[in-house]
Amino acid sequence: MASDTAFALSLAMFSRLIPLIILPLLAGCVTTGTTPRKPAAGFDPNQIAKSDIDRVAESHQREVFASLRLLTEKLYRRNPREWRKGGQASLEAAVARIFEVDHGWKFAELEGRRGTDAIHLAFREDYAGDRVLAFTVGLGGMVQTAFNDKTELFILDDLDPQALFNAARNVEIAVWKLSNAKTASGELVLLSNEANGPVRNLSFEREFGKMIGSLDVLSKIIADKTNRLVVKVFQNLATAIFLPVKF
Repeated sequence: MASDTAFALSLAMFSRLIPLIILPLLAGCVTTGTTPRKPAAGFDPNQIAKSDIDRVAESHQREVFASLRLLTEKLYRRNPREWRKGGQASLEAAVARIFEVDHGWKFAELEGRRGTDAIHLAFREDYAGDRVLAFTVGLGGMVQTAFNDKTELFILDDLDPQALFNAARNVEIAVWKLSNAKTASGELVLLSNEANGPVRNLSFEREFGKMIGSLDVLSKIIADKTNRLVVKVFQNLATAIFLPVKF
């Protein structure tokens, strides 16, 4: 009886050590700075080194980037001149370049800008490049910064709920700019939602809402789990400035 108890205790201790033993090996294989990967089919040894929160966070991260990819396609369809500016062969090629290439959310034509700096570039009057690229790459880089530039999370990874909350607010600010920024001649810099005409197209609004909701929910989950306080800063969107997502 005593030997059975000792064996059970040893087995329990060993099972707890397994993630810590293999974590350094797995961490070296993780791609950082790009979009999160899809879950592997069947048994994935990486799952051993993940907590429930890691899996939840990855799920929300995938949802955010699925919405961002769909939004990119929609923006290119409404603004086809933009992907042509970038010299791409097709809309599909332009989207694939953003979401299927290991680039760390940095592109030479964005003048070294990443995150919210790239979003600002998208609406600058004198910018002659692909504005959809600048806008969506800026959002993608900003969100990835809030995820510590990780595309896969493990037990030792620690997300900051404040960074995720701030990222959600930054998406709101970016949406306001997209809907309101105009050229000197009074035309919208980029076309998105269409509220006029017989059929209202508010599909952009829905996808952006999904992104904001996923980031907010994940921020609350992590804050509750880790007993951390999130300072809820709200601004007038017309005069709002982007909030930091890296501390």
